[in-house]
Amino acid sequence: MLPINNKEEKNSSVKSVLKAFRILEELDNCGELSLGELSKRLTMDKATVHRLVNTIKEAGYVNQNKEDKKYSNSYKLFAMGNKVVGRAGFKKIARPYLENLADRTQETINLGVRSDNEIIYIDKIESNSTIKVGLDIGTTVPIYCSGLGKALLPYDSECEIEAFISNTYFEKFTKKSIIEKSQILKELNSVKTKGFSLDDEEYVEGLICFGAPIFEFHGKPIAAVSVSCPKYRYDESKHLELYSKLVLETAKAISLQLGYRIGG
Repeated sequence: MLPINNKEEKNSSVKSVLKAFRILEELDNCGELSLGELSKRLTMDKATVHRLVNTIKEAGYVNQNKEDKKYSNSYKLFAMGNKVVGRAGFKKIARPYLENLADRTQETINLGVRSDNEIIYIDKIESNSTIKVGLDIGTTVPIYCSGLGKALLPYDSECEIEAFISNTYFEKFTKKSIIEKSQILKELNSVKTKGFSLDDEEYVEGLICFGAPIFEFHGKPIAAVSVSCPKYRYDESKHLELYSKLVLETAKAISLQLGYRIGG
């Protein structure tokens, strides 16, 4: 028997691991696939796919449908992902990205989650400026007039949005608060298209806020991040593009860290 080159053996093992992960990712994308479908979609030899799938199945990461013999990912990966997020804590995961955003904007950064039709501020990094405008951690605000809330609301289903519009009393907190139902719908559509929200003194006079949604691995928005600054310090020609770009980048980075795959 010819001697086996250790380097070649190592490279072969690494390639097999990468192929195994590609199988898991493809099953995650499609839900359930046969050996033939996996082979075709991944342009892999059917025998190789069969060997790898059986190995993954033996480890408990893949299930096989007894009726059509197709394969799907098991809940083992889901359980592992939940433990990772649980151990680290969502705030802990998001914190470095919030700090980076604070450094780049020199403004107040907020992290919030939804509770029914309100937003709860769960973390905050205050601006170092002497004059600042913001809301404290633990504060709740209506979802329709805050940057954080407006970043999340558009991702409800059409029925949920219709029910919200029909059953909500829209209070006018400032002269800029949007309370007309048709205008609110228009605003939500705009947010969904652009990917970020803008609260221009709608809840607090003198406060402007850019928000963007954070998605978990199933593609569900679970939180939002925002940049807040006093209106007198806001220069639309400079900050509109800058803050919207940075808050989107931050939300996407946190989403990726939670397992969300953009466009996937």
